[in-house]
Amino acid sequence: MYKVRTYNQISVKGLDRFPRQSYEVGSDIGRPDAFLLRSQKLHAEPVPETLVAVARAGAGVNNVPIADYSKKGIVVFNTPGANANAVKELVMAGMLLATRGILAGMAYVQTLTSMSDAAEMSALLEKEKARFVGGEIKGKTLGIVGLGAIGSMVADMALAMGMKVVGFDPALSIDAAWRLSNEVTRMENLPSLLARSDYVSLHVPAMDATKHLINADNLAGIKTGAVLLNFARETIVDSSAILRSLDAGKLGRYVCDFPEPALLTHAKVISMPHIGASTEESEENCAVMAANELMDYLENGNITNSVNFPNVSMERTPGTTRLSFSNDNVSGVLGHVLSVLADNKVNVIDMVNKSRGELAFNIIDLENAPTESVVSAIQGIEHVIRVRVI
Repeated sequence: MYKVRTYNQISVKGLDRFPRQSYEVGSDIGRPDAFLLRSQKLHAEPVPETLVAVARAGAGVNNVPIADYSKKGIVVFNTPGANANAVKELVMAGMLLATRGILAGMAYVQTLTSMSDAAEMSALLEKEKARFVGGEIKGKTLGIVGLGAIGSMVADMALAMGMKVVGFDPALSIDAAWRLSNEVTRMENLPSLLARSDYVSLHVPAMDATKHLINADNLAGIKTGAVLLNFARETIVDSSAILRSLDAGKLGRYVCDFPEPALLTHAKVISMPHIGASTEESEENCAVMAANELMDYLENGNITNSVNFPNVSMERTPGTTRLSFSNDNVSGVLGHVLSVLADNKVNVIDMVNKSRGELAFNIIDLENAPTESVVSAIQGIEHVIRVRVI
């Protein structure tokens, strides 16, 4: 019986993925094999010895102590792309709110509640509507920073709306490149993108390399009057630099999903309460994907969409016992493990080995099940982190 401890409100469709005959799932599960969560911060949470996997039903994993978990051989999963459509649609809403006089117009209408004559109200609105004239996005240039699952969908949407699209992503993967429309113009660097974009939408992860990616130096070169949209993470922008640029008239508007006290009173800032992925469809998609990732790892040792270990999978060989282990990515570890198996006459039928940075992961199908002493011997090998028999 596998045990999964949940945090936060997880979509029922995701929870229903776990077969009740082989899984215990709940918020009060003791000695869990896995955590399933959304926004719960785990940095202060005790780590059970039984924990082998954590799945975040969402893309960002800054609420998970990845480095600490990696040292313990705990595989951390996320769900890239599952909430992409929800974020994409909110980006479009943000662009329209920043371009048209929608919010100001709605606020003005709410000041007219004392009026009772519809004809009088209609005449007044005809007179006053010129105060809320805006622009159109058709023909404008959208610059997208980060061309992954969300960024590529934002690009397609903008192109469909008649916009020109330029993009910058120094870490563009092959899969992402295949998804990207050939109508998107690739920029060589961030300053070039900022200089020519009427709108700039950020879609990069929060990490050391992206902290304050948008700062005073970059904002100095942004196209005057541009609209900056941040539906990625708050740390990607320097908020104080944003405010100075808005006050100087360089940046036209800032639309974000991460309110801060200093931003709330500024007339040129539109803040939303972190609702980029807050749709029923998105929450269901994320929960289902996270559940599927956990089950495949717990039952088969396969890894898909991990943020700390390599993607690795292998079809099960019928009639075999599966052994998986993680290790520091140094030479000789796999050979040592194979020697232990050979010395104990445990025959290897099939295997796969993958590495990612400082970590490696191995899946081995064995003709006969290894004894506890064999498993202990493997666990005791230098640089082996965690061993599982599945």
